[in-house]
Amino acid sequence: MSDDKYFYEPAQGHGLPHDPFNAIVGPRPIGWISSHDRDGRLNLAPYSFFNAFNYIPPIIGFSSVGRKDSLNNIEQTGEFVWNLATFPLAEAMNQSCTAVAPEVDEFALSHLTPMASRVVAVPRVLESPVSFECKVTQIVQLQRADQELVPSWLILGEVVAVHIDKSLLKDGIYDTAAADPILRGGGPADYFRLGELFKMNRPQANR
Repeated sequence: MSDDKYFYEPAQGHGLPHDPFNAIVGPRPIGWISSHDRDGRLNLAPYSFFNAFNYIPPIIGFSSVGRKDSLNNIEQTGEFVWNLATFPLAEAMNQSCTAVAPEVDEFALSHLTPMASRVVAVPRVLESPVSFECKVTQIVQLQRADQELVPSWLILGEVVAVHIDKSLLKDGIYDTAAADPILRGGGPADYFRLGELFKMNRPQANR
């Protein structure tokens, strides 16, 4: 019987034109993270390894593959803000991932407006329709199965304040599609917008 599944062991390389791991785990929400260092120098950067991890308290997290300015800033201040990256802000988001020196302000580079937050000192992106103000709960350096450390860090933060554009609340329910979020795909330049909506109610246990 022929095996129609492509097989590889990541430690030995994937043997394909582009690593399929990111494409399989996707499309992924984008962690558009604003931060500043202890001297107040601003940073804004998108992270494709991002998600929500807990309801109460709400906890989100992103992974810095390599030691980047966001990680350094957050270690210094213990705070950051997640900003929703939407289709109208796609070009600005893309500009903010330019590899520049720590003293360069990506807000200015991307023509975005830093807006004072309510609970944390780090500003949010005024143009973004949704922002989460966060305080760090854990910073974990990742490791292999054999316990060897790798140069990547998972930053987890408790959401202590939420900003939502009122136009996205329909009868009090957040309208995910109306926000028009952009999602990271697997290819080096692949992004997605939300497609067709379908609903499934959670099954009830037999009593």
